[in-house]
Amino acid sequence: MTADLRWLLARLGANYWFYPALFSIAAAALAFTLVHLDRIGAAEFLSRVEAIVPARPDGAANMLTVMAGSMIGVASTVFSITIAAVAYASGTYGPRLLTNFLEDRGNQLSLATFIGTFVYALTVLRTVRAEDEVAATAEAAVATTLPGFVPQLSLLVAYLLMALSVAVLVYFLNHVPSSIRINSVLHGIGKRLLADIEDNYPRDHNPGEEGEAPVGTPVPSEHTGYVQMIDYDELAALAARANCTIALEVRTGDFVHPGMALVRVCEGESCETVGEAAANAFSFGATRTAEQDPQFLIDELVEIALRALSPAINDPFTAINALHWLGAATAELGRRDLRRRWEDHPEHARVHPLPETFGHFLHRGFGTIRSAVATSPTAALVTFDVLRSAAAPITDQARIAMLRDEGRRLYEQAQLAIGGPDMRDVAEGYSRFLHGFPEDAAR
Repeated sequence: MTADLRWLLARLGANYWFYPALFSIAAAALAFTLVHLDRIGAAEFLSRVEAIVPARPDGAANMLTVMAGSMIGVASTVFSITIAAVAYASGTYGPRLLTNFLEDRGNQLSLATFIGTFVYALTVLRTVRAEDEVAATAEAAVATTLPGFVPQLSLLVAYLLMALSVAVLVYFLNHVPSSIRINSVLHGIGKRLLADIEDNYPRDHNPGEEGEAPVGTPVPSEHTGYVQMIDYDELAALAARANCTIALEVRTGDFVHPGMALVRVCEGESCETVGEAAANAFSFGATRTAEQDPQFLIDELVEIALRALSPAINDPFTAINALHWLGAATAELGRRDLRRRWEDHPEHARVHPLPETFGHFLHRGFGTIRSAVATSPTAALVTFDVLRSAAAPITDQARIAMLRDEGRRLYEQAQLAIGGPDMRDVAEGYSRFLHGFPEDAAR
């Protein structure tokens, strides 16, 4: 299976059209099935239920017409509200968050429910026959004791779908303003980042990192764009067939262009034989995604914090929330083996990814945000606490020393940006920060 196909399958649920299309197909199938049951007389028992008054053709047609018209109108309104919320959030928190809101399951399922109800009502409506119309089939003529034909069971389900749609509308009106609150946005990004770390990196009491791969012949790219997914299984199978070792020169999320090396063939057959097949294991696109790329989520947290600390916004408390989630992710990375889980399988021994080190992730998060944090005494003090807390569950002394060094760098940067009493407060915070580290990390 090529990387493009695997990427499509992995991102299928993230497309805004997928659930509406799926619900539409399911609603049409449900409508045809229930109408068939009505035609063969399987729903005759409903006429004996006193609480259910059989509907006449005119009433059924009017109700289904109103349902179809109102549902497509509500669906249009829901889509407009979603786009307005997305435009506000992407403009306020950063354009890279646009994908997060479009992938929101609440928005997708709400729109899908309204469209599915519309399709169901429209499909059932075409089967309603007035009193003066001739039955389409002989079986339909005996399917009901009333003049014309009204699919009573299908109509009952339409009532239930209408009630469900009202409940979903109430949910949606509450969900949208809640989802664009900054705390909810950061919670969603942070939880997804922690889940990605859990899925990709095994927890190990002796954390490890990928070593350097041997030197080999580079295989250049013929594409331009971001690496969206890498099919490691396909690369491993290719390396086994060619009896060679493949070392990656890019990570998921890197930007490539023609002539830039994708992989290196370290031993075995020549790169001409392996090159084209290896390129098929990569999926390229115009944007980065969170698939196989925890750095993308780290960058989103950093972007929110940088915007919050900019002079135009000056909102250190939003930045503090982002720093807390960065600290939680850093602590989780610090106690894990940063060789991906799939590398434990023997068939993947011939594939060497680029090393993912704790220092790399630390710099991507706290290192990138350091200059902005250094301009805010409040954010700087919180960062010292976050770094100290992140070190608490980590046992590897080298990684603890990296966290301590990051605190030192922040203090030195703050000395250039802050003065007066605020600087004295930051100096006291840095002193408390140093006392929170074990002696081994200080050396």
